[in-house]
Amino acid sequence: MAYRYWCGECGYRTPWLAESRAEELQIEHYARRHPGVPPGGTVEADRRNPQGSSGCAAVLGVLVLLLVLAASCRR
Repeated sequence: MAYRYWCGECGYRTPWLAESRAEELQIEHYARRHPGVPPGGTVEADRRNPQGSSGCAAVLGVLVLLLVLAASCRR
């Protein structure tokens, strides 16, 4: 799932990223722009793509299955 962090002090927001990376960017933003203020704001989850990268795994699984079937048909 992708996450976006919004700054509680200004209008900054991170791009849609993995949760840990978005959090790192939020912390870096606070260190640069709001020194001495603990990171705050809101976190937004991208609910349109709840599977995240597992869709790639499914495609790869189907491709491997097709390769195995194709190899078993050769004589």
